[in-house]
Amino acid sequence: MSLPITQGDKILQDAWDYKGRPAERSRTGGWLSAAMILGVEACERLTTLGIAVNLVTYLTATMHLGNASAANTVTNFLGTSFMLCLLGGFVADTFLGRYLTIAIFATVQATGVTILTISTIIPSLRPPKCAPETGALCAPASGMQLLVLYLALYMTALGTGGLKSSVSGFGSDQFDESNKDERNQMTNFFNWFFFLISIGSLAAVTILVYIQDNLGRQWGYGICACAIVAGLVLFLSGTRKYRFKKLVGSPLTQIATVFVAAWKKRNLELPADTSFLFDIDDAEAEEQKKKKLKLPHSKQFRFLDRAAIKEPQMGNGTNGAVNKWQLSTLTDVEEVKLVVRMLPTWATTILFWTVYAQMTTFSVSQATTMDRHIGKSFEIPPASLTVFFVGGILLTVPIYDRIIVPIAAKILKNPQGLTPLQRIGVGLVLSILAMVAAALTEIKRLHVARSHGLTDNPNAVIPLGVFWLVPQFLLVGAGEAFTYIGQLDFFLRECPKGMKTMSTGLFLSTLSLGFFLSSLLVSIVHKMTGNKKPWLADNLNQGKLYNFYWLLAILSVLNLGFYLLGAKWYVYKDKRLADDGIELEDTGPVCH
Repeated sequence: MSLPITQGDKILQDAWDYKGRPAERSRTGGWLSAAMILGVEACERLTTLGIAVNLVTYLTATMHLGNASAANTVTNFLGTSFMLCLLGGFVADTFLGRYLTIAIFATVQATGVTILTISTIIPSLRPPKCAPETGALCAPASGMQLLVLYLALYMTALGTGGLKSSVSGFGSDQFDESNKDERNQMTNFFNWFFFLISIGSLAAVTILVYIQDNLGRQWGYGICACAIVAGLVLFLSGTRKYRFKKLVGSPLTQIATVFVAAWKKRNLELPADTSFLFDIDDAEAEEQKKKKLKLPHSKQFRFLDRAAIKEPQMGNGTNGAVNKWQLSTLTDVEEVKLVVRMLPTWATTILFWTVYAQMTTFSVSQATTMDRHIGKSFEIPPASLTVFFVGGILLTVPIYDRIIVPIAAKILKNPQGLTPLQRIGVGLVLSILAMVAAALTEIKRLHVARSHGLTDNPNAVIPLGVFWLVPQFLLVGAGEAFTYIGQLDFFLRECPKGMKTMSTGLFLSTLSLGFFLSSLLVSIVHKMTGNKKPWLADNLNQGKLYNFYWLLAILSVLNLGFYLLGAKWYVYKDKRLADDGIELEDTGPVCH
């Protein structure tokens, strides 16, 4: 399907309206459409965080899970949410398009949250309350009760992943990058996107957490369900105003085809002259020639070059009938090499998100045992301590822009201050300091518990102010401000132009794997120490949580060493191509 030549500037070349007609600039897209998309994203963030940040206390206090099991349930839920973003992106790019993906997965998320709300209302879907005065053990949740809980959580995770993968992309589709005014509006859209993410996060960790702890989970989760339904209705109401883009296909397909083609021809000898390899100039498809920037051949990972070896039975490639699973262009191969070069950086940023995961699990569990009063009457909900985490992010961003960038620009001779890899490195250092602070605070907490004879009472309030936990929240929040933006900037810059969705995919996969790694470490530590002197005891006052924090600090130091080696080895794409006389086009913004 092709669009007609535009008359003036009224018809867009690459967009259609909801009926499949060429989109008119004045009647589609723009801020009104983007605002409706921003609305569903704000509701999604409010809903997901409203469940996640306070989930560990629900699992331990209401469902009677142990601290280790509860922590793993939270990290598995969050890890699955982010991992399913990759599935959602693939489905959107290859099959459904972004609009249908958002609508379908928002419905799935609303269904999951509704089931979760119902499970908090019906008594038979929860174990009976504990009766400490009788001395009897708390009855654990039954298999059916856990089945309903996990069904609700993972339906919510599925909806979150599919929705999150497409919202920012569909929002940017509402603006025409070839138009200067709309290109500026797109930049403002991403600013508002991040702003509403922050607003949704703050509302979740303050208002929703307070409602859950003081009015009941059914009210807190019910508000989450109403929020995502309202966001879905708002999103669907803008259908007539949206601009739709054609399916572009998933970059994962290109990566797969290069590896498959190279494997099939693994026994062939590579030609000494790379001009014998199949490339864009050999292809007939003019559309592909225009879309792809021809990349020079590199000597790294030469085994992938076999994907571009032209066998005689394949013909000359000019009839458009080349099977991409058997033959790739050299430029396709070089684009895949760009992704492969980023893997060391990708792998060594995973552990940061493992540290991050502790802020929604064991740090919240610590807060439940400490004095959380402000004055005589007001008590801070334990999960609301994450407001200091968000505060760390909000404080670090302006400090970096106003103070660090000018100083770093003078010292490092870089007008942007720190490079993306340097920013990530700072974030990794801050995550190490956060785990050191967490370990020292836990040692202090246990000392106070022992000195007051509270070791054997898991429900006792230890006379130690909860604000001792603030440093670890602030340090991880500041670390996220450096790591999050550094990762996005790095993956966006270094991904090939035709694989822009890979930047978000690579970033989100580090979050997902970080949460899953947290679950793995908790399971290993709990199995190895659980029978004798458990580090992660159900009664934190009898455990050695500080050892788990020390373990994460040591692993983070080792990880930092590997990261620095990879960063020293890495050569930025613009420098690599500039050495070959190729100038890159500016890259637009992206976010998740």
